[in-house]
Amino acid sequence: MLRKKENINIEGERFTFKVFRFDPATDSQPYFDHFLVIAEKGMTVLEALLNIQERQDPSLVFRYSCRGAICGSCGMVINGRPNLACRTQLSSLESREVLIEPLPNLEIIKDLIIDMKPFWKAYRLIEPWLMPRGREARGEHLVTEKNRAQIDQFVGCILCACCYGACPVVSRNEKYVGPAALAKLFRFVQDSRDKRDRKQAFKRLDNKDGLWACHTVFRCTEDCPKQVRPTDGIEGLRRRAVAVKCCGSKKEKVLKENEA
Repeated sequence: MLRKKENINIEGERFTFKVFRFDPATDSQPYFDHFLVIAEKGMTVLEALLNIQERQDPSLVFRYSCRGAICGSCGMVINGRPNLACRTQLSSLESREVLIEPLPNLEIIKDLIIDMKPFWKAYRLIEPWLMPRGREARGEHLVTEKNRAQIDQFVGCILCACCYGACPVVSRNEKYVGPAALAKLFRFVQDSRDKRDRKQAFKRLDNKDGLWACHTVFRCTEDCPKQVRPTDGIEGLRRRAVAVKCCGSKKEKVLKENEA
């Protein structure tokens, strides 16, 4: 949980980190380790974990690629909510006990590292790249300010899988494509430069594991650290899929132009 006031000076304060541990190769079941961290000014959860790894237990493993142009690698559950460790300040936490767990809905490789293969498999399924055609494929890919504003929040997705971990549907249906992949598909079908075959794109997802699996619980929207709203994208895709199926591409084009 977050405090109402942030950027509080907590330098020198003691934080107890309760960290999830599990090595499938040696452990029969998961357990929690406790570590004491003396806070430094501006310390983040990621910096605290690095401090633990360097000074207390080098066997603790977790992912991070911060400042390496791979944002999103340090997604984990912090005090019960999926978040990015590199963006979570210790000063923003309510408690001096910090519970750290891996993202749910994905198999654990070791400690806080989860197997992202199902997430990336779903992401590849939606073909997440711009598909222009004709002259657009050879020249500049121009977009209007209005259209850019329509897709901007979805462009901001960094594929951290926090929404995937938070999604209650994924927890019940491992075949569900998930909110991140569907939101990214909406980013492309809403882009005026994208000319992919809409019928074919929607056909692959017109099932109980795709567009129609979402129960609009909004957990993905609540827990996105980049303020992306995957649920909005999923609802947009549903409207497009119905329009294409019932009325053809002209109706879908009207929806695309009017989508806020």
